[in-house]
Amino acid sequence: MRSRLPLGEKLRDELGTPRRGRRLGSSPRSRVWRAELAGTPVVVKQLVDAPEADERYAREVAALRLAGRVDPPVVPTLLGTDARERVLVLEYVEHRPPREEWIVDYAGALARLHAATSGDADDGDDGDDGDDGDGDGDGDGDGDGSVGSDVLPAWSGPAHTDVDSFLALAQALGVAVPPAVRGELDDLVDRTSRARGRALLHGDPCPGNDMHTDDGVRFIDFEQAALGDGIVELAYLRVGFPTCWCVTAPARPLLEAAEAAYRDAWRRATGTDVPGDLADACAGWLLRGDALVQRAERGTTDRLALIPHQDWEWGTVTARQRLVHRLGVVGRVTAQEGRLPALGRLAPAMREAMLTRWPALQPPPARRP
Repeated sequence: MRSRLPLGEKLRDELGTPRRGRRLGSSPRSRVWRAELAGTPVVVKQLVDAPEADERYAREVAALRLAGRVDPPVVPTLLGTDARERVLVLEYVEHRPPREEWIVDYAGALARLHAATSGDADDGDDGDDGDDGDGDGDGDGDGDGSVGSDVLPAWSGPAHTDVDSFLALAQALGVAVPPAVRGELDDLVDRTSRARGRALLHGDPCPGNDMHTDDGVRFIDFEQAALGDGIVELAYLRVGFPTCWCVTAPARPLLEAAEAAYRDAWRRATGTDVPGDLADACAGWLLRGDALVQRAERGTTDRLALIPHQDWEWGTVTARQRLVHRLGVVGRVTAQEGRLPALGRLAPAMREAMLTRWPALQPPPARRP
């Protein structure tokens, strides 16, 4: 479908006149086109007028510029921006079908993305004096305003209200809650709220937001980018991509190879071991009932409270399938760690109760859709 490209005078002066614009599929939050500039294919993305659109645009621009420092690249090159119209022009990246072991390539690229800000100072600068020569004093080179890690918010983990909902679900399932669980989970919430990691988090690193190319994996759609501990997104591999429509549960050898690839890539990029606790990260995703629904439906309802009464489909699995999978993951990972032993007993008991009540629940698919 052809439609008018939203390139104003500013971008046309910088990049030239676009040709052959063709609308592509995208989320309801944006409009995306493929076009040509001087015979070179590009992608034009415009965030639609909606709540928080300006913030999401600023986060995406900041993340792309920070990630653009990584070599070999892990994002398409950002060619131009227009903050007034919330437009980005990006290098066109040719996606190819991922290989069977795609998750290993994905994990290595994810680590390199996270490491893009590992050497940044807390104020988000990159070691220069902030004068980019464009006369606006913002340090970004194009007059669009402040871009850098100072634009990105800190990642936000589970809250104490999530603990309340989770324990209420256990009681609704008829599972006895060990007395120590409340203290463990409250401590978990406090630990994650105090975390001050500086990794560049994608915010929604789902299959579909990873472009597999002949030159490696590149990530797109950074509207939810944040700063935090990379391990909260490494945990996606185990807990089944919790913010995504396409839950998968890779075979154990493939999962272990992917996690090893992440840790190796992080170590090569930073010279340090991966910070954070994988058990905490997985348990945090288990507590978050909003990770059972798509983004537009979050923040409105206690989703865990609905589980005993209804199930709903989202993508490749239902909400109960997602939860049963996460309970199994947390039961296994906490058995290997020392700070969540009571949760390590509660999670398998809740999983067993759900499977007893709803025996038709199946595990998530092992392969990417």
